[in-house]
Amino acid sequence: MYKEFLENIENFSHVGVLSHERPDGDCIGAQVALCLWLEKKGIKTTAFNDDDVPENLEWLLSDVKLEKQKDKKLSACDLLILVDGNSIHRFGSFDEWFEGKSVSLWMIDHHPDPEDVFELSISAPDISSTCELIYNLITKDNPDLIDPTIAKALYTGIITDTGSLQFESVTPTTVEISADLLRRGDFKPNEVIEIIYSNKTLPQLQLLSKALQTIRLYKNNQIAVISVNGEMLKETGTSYSDTEGFVNYPLSISGVKAAVFLKDFYNEGIRMSLRSRSDIDVNAWAREIGGGGHKKAAGAWHKGPYEQAVKDVISIGAKQIDEIKKTADI
Repeated sequence: MYKEFLENIENFSHVGVLSHERPDGDCIGAQVALCLWLEKKGIKTTAFNDDDVPENLEWLLSDVKLEKQKDKKLSACDLLILVDGNSIHRFGSFDEWFEGKSVSLWMIDHHPDPEDVFELSISAPDISSTCELIYNLITKDNPDLIDPTIAKALYTGIITDTGSLQFESVTPTTVEISADLLRRGDFKPNEVIEIIYSNKTLPQLQLLSKALQTIRLYKNNQIAVISVNGEMLKETGTSYSDTEGFVNYPLSISGVKAAVFLKDFYNEGIRMSLRSRSDIDVNAWAREIGGGGHKKAAGAWHKGPYEQAVKDVISIGAKQIDEIKKTADI
């Protein structure tokens, strides 16, 4: 898949690189690294996202400007590449813009079950992150093109998408790649880790305190639910972007196999983030609510209200726990 990408990329002069809505470290790191590498190869790039980047990731954009997805700017590109997402509806207004267009569309992503709309794909669900895929792509071309900026961007994506190299998706190769990026970028891990994780404000911690008080356990304490709503945000002067990582707190409770984080947007619905540290497949879980993701991390929307969302999501998770137990007992 890398060979086909490298053989064909030279046919394009202006590449638009899109990261998914509500951007995280992996999609921004991949987007930045891909743009900078293509520019080194003499290919003009434009980076697109309709959403703002979280404050702790803004430093990644020092050499890449993020543009809104306007028709004129998108139409100027002869190739569009989606990174860290394999369904075009995950890319904000791009879904509506792309309808009826004939521009070439490629994808680089590590989520399962990609849509069949891409002319060319680098797709590998068994790889830790999209940034690991971008690293493989660049090194198969010319590893010496990985400068300190590209190295830090790729390292950021790998670290944020693997829980600092703790998740099941991490392989010896992932760790070796991380070490190579530290060497090529000539930086220490704390230079990235502290920017990402050690910049919490007092209001953010106050919001976390309120969220922790909402934790409830279900299905014999195997499923945990934590939530945040608009009133909490108003009381603490925060926003939903300040909730990064909240889902991991209930997941750390002894005996909990899966955790669900609910962001209550009231009349607009409920955004769900699901995490697993067991055989529970939260990708399959989320797909029953119209979402998706990975086996260990997924997301979905529920129309609400809150009480119904909790009831539905717990029902699905409980059913999967029962099925897993039944299979184990056979």
